[in-house]
Amino acid sequence: MDRIDAMKVFVAVVDEGSLAGAGRRLRRSPAAVSRAIAFLEQHVGAELLHRTTRSLKLSEAGQRYAMACRRILTELEEADILAGGERTAPRGTLTITAPVVVGEDVLRPLLDAFTTEYPAVTVRLAMLDRTVNLIDEGIDIALRIAHLADSNFVAIKLGEVRRVVAASPAYLAQHPVIGEPEDLAKHRIIAMTHFGIDSWSFPPAKKSKVARAIQFTPRLVVNTIRAAVASAAEGHGVTRLFSYHLGEVIRDGRLQILLAKDEPPPVPIHMLAPQGRLDVPKVRAFVDFATPRLKRYFERLTREASRNAGAKAR
Repeated sequence: MDRIDAMKVFVAVVDEGSLAGAGRRLRRSPAAVSRAIAFLEQHVGAELLHRTTRSLKLSEAGQRYAMACRRILTELEEADILAGGERTAPRGTLTITAPVVVGEDVLRPLLDAFTTEYPAVTVRLAMLDRTVNLIDEGIDIALRIAHLADSNFVAIKLGEVRRVVAASPAYLAQHPVIGEPEDLAKHRIIAMTHFGIDSWSFPPAKKSKVARAIQFTPRLVVNTIRAAVASAAEGHGVTRLFSYHLGEVIRDGRLQILLAKDEPPPVPIHMLAPQGRLDVPKVRAFVDFATPRLKRYFERLTREASRNAGAKAR
């Protein structure tokens, strides 16, 4: 059996979460999929998958082997495409990762338009609120919201997002005024695990060089953005999130931004790609398609958030 083909089957099983799902994706029988996995396990001398009648799970060796397979298959695809020269049309599977909310709200509609324009490209979008190793996991493009450390990746800046404090007009009408970060100690806090569950940091006050850490006991702690937004929009407290999380609820007036003058510096958003991937037609096509659209999106978001904060300040 061809080992590269067996690797493709193995990766499909991992992606689909089942032998049957991989069979449907590759148009192969369950028996053929099982034979490919058995071939690889015999070749490497280790069990790659723990299989029961109800579940399928990667073994420790399988996790390492899956990352290696993705890297090898990506490099092979890249070599094949580059050998075809610049005239090669965008095709194949494009793998992208992004945080969950930006993936759902921003990238997903953009990818619908991209795949319509480039019908020979299939996109695999992994929405994860964790840092992904682009090389080991075979990722072509990543959206990162962070200050980047020096690396060998190609980084294209798309814009910036703010860390904003927000509450609903109904909540603010019934509770003490929030004019300074210290006022938050008197309020119901809806904490999101990524943004601090018992304190929020703010820049130093005037004539001070020491950052302010505002301590609180949250009334609600959640681990998803949408839960924090919904609870705050329904008037149950004050939350802190990135500005792009709040675009729609700010526009329709369900939340308003507070403490704009005390916000930390904005956080940059970058599109990252491993060195050499921009030479691959499908990756170059996506970067050229997505970059101006994403820049316009984040520029508009910044303007809207600034207008909202300015209006409330007046």
